[in-house]
Amino acid sequence: MTGDVRIHSAVLKKVQDVNVTDMKLTLGLESGVDSESREAVTRRLRERKELLGYINLKLAANGLPIAHSAGGTELVQLAAGLMTNFREKTRLLYNHRCPVDARIEAFLNRHCADVLAVSESTEPLRVPGRALVLDRHGLAREMSLPADGDEFESELLHSYRLRNGVLHNPRSDRRTTVGTFHVAEGGLPIAADKRAVPKAVYVELFKHAMNPPRDLLKLPFTANQNEQAHYWASLLLRPIVCPEVPGYCNRQTMEVRFFAPGSLISNLDFVESIFGNAGDPFVPI
Repeated sequence: MTGDVRIHSAVLKKVQDVNVTDMKLTLGLESGVDSESREAVTRRLRERKELLGYINLKLAANGLPIAHSAGGTELVQLAAGLMTNFREKTRLLYNHRCPVDARIEAFLNRHCADVLAVSESTEPLRVPGRALVLDRHGLAREMSLPADGDEFESELLHSYRLRNGVLHNPRSDRRTTVGTFHVAEGGLPIAADKRAVPKAVYVELFKHAMNPPRDLLKLPFTANQNEQAHYWASLLLRPIVCPEVPGYCNRQTMEVRFFAPGSLISNLDFVESIFGNAGDPFVPI
C-alpha cells in the first residue's frame, strides 16, 4: 500500500510539473486563471488576434490567399521575400516526407504491393505532399469558420460559433460508427462492426480520398471573400497509451496522422481537443 501511495504521488507531481505553455499549445488549457476576469478576456482577445495573424502567415507561406479581415497583413507584406524563399524550398522538397509519413507510405505500399503490381497505374500510394501543418492547438478551430464570420455551411456540415467555442454539426449525425470504417483484408483480424474490404478496393478508396473535388478543399477561413484558399490540412497526434510510473515503466505514446481536405478541417479541431496537438511532424522532438 505504501508503495502504491508513493507511485501515485509521483505521478501526480509529474502531472503538476507539466509546462503550462505546453498545455496551451497542445490542448488550449490554462491553469489557475479566472476565465471571467477582465484581464483574462482581454488576454484571450489579444491572443486570438495574434493567432489569426499567424494563420495568415501560414497561408501566405503556402502560396494561398490570406483572409484580409483577420489582420496581420503588414507582417505578410514585410516578410514577402522570406515567404518566396520558403515556397521555393517547399517546392523543391515536395517529395520529402516527415518520418511518420514516410513510415505510413512505406507500410501502405508494402502491404498493397500485390495489388499495385497488377494495377494500370504505376504511381505508389502517397499521402498529401502539401498541406497546412497545424502545429498548435486552436488553429483548426479558427480555420473552421470564416475569419470575418461566425458560421460556415457546406454539403457535409454546418459549423457556427458559440460563446464557449464552435459547434460542428455533420449532415449525417450518426450515434454509432458501426459499418462506417472500411478496413483492408490481409492484416490483423477485423472487428465485426467494421467493413472488411479486399485490398484492391482499399487501394481505390485511398486513391479517390487523396484526389477530392476542389470544392471539398475550400478552407472556411477564407470562404466569405472572392479570393478563396483551397488546400489540405494535416495534424499530428501523440496520444499516451501508457503513462509514466517512476521506477516501474516509461511513458509510451503512439503517433497518429490526420489529413483533411480544407472544408473538413473541423474534424481536426475535434480530435486535437481530445488527444492534444503534438506539433510540427517535421520538427524532431
